[in-house]
Amino acid sequence: MDEAIQQLWIGQSACLTRTFTELDVKKCSELTGDYSPVYFADQEAWKRLYAKPIVPGLLTEGLITQVVSRKLPGCPCLLLQKELIFCHPVHVGDEITAHLEIIDIHNERNWVTQKVNCYNQHGDEVVKGQIIIFVIPNGA
Repeated sequence: MDEAIQQLWIGQSACLTRTFTELDVKKCSELTGDYSPVYFADQEAWKRLYAKPIVPGLLTEGLITQVVSRKLPGCPCLLLQKELIFCHPVHVGDEITAHLEIIDIHNERNWVTQKVNCYNQHGDEVVKGQIIIFVIPNGA
């Protein structure tokens, strides 16, 4: 069994919090080419469904992978699978907390399954699901 995966246990958890800005949305759109009018305050499309423009889901996903790379496991790893449900919109200015918890460890494959829950500053769950990561062996 690899040393990196030995440091992990079922029930171990970590979280990070981030506030998303208009600049974050602009940079995300520039990188992805996704300029949906629901992301920008100067557009009208978002007003049909939401009180404010929404943040691209990719930014919230980025917060999730930030928890993985910085904290849990915080060692070299690759995202193998993600199953996420976006329950509530994230708006510019929202403070989002991504909470991850290890729910399974497959030692032979170096796979770790984590439950994902993201909440806004009001306690509304905005994303839920799970991810599977491959923890890169120390000797690789």
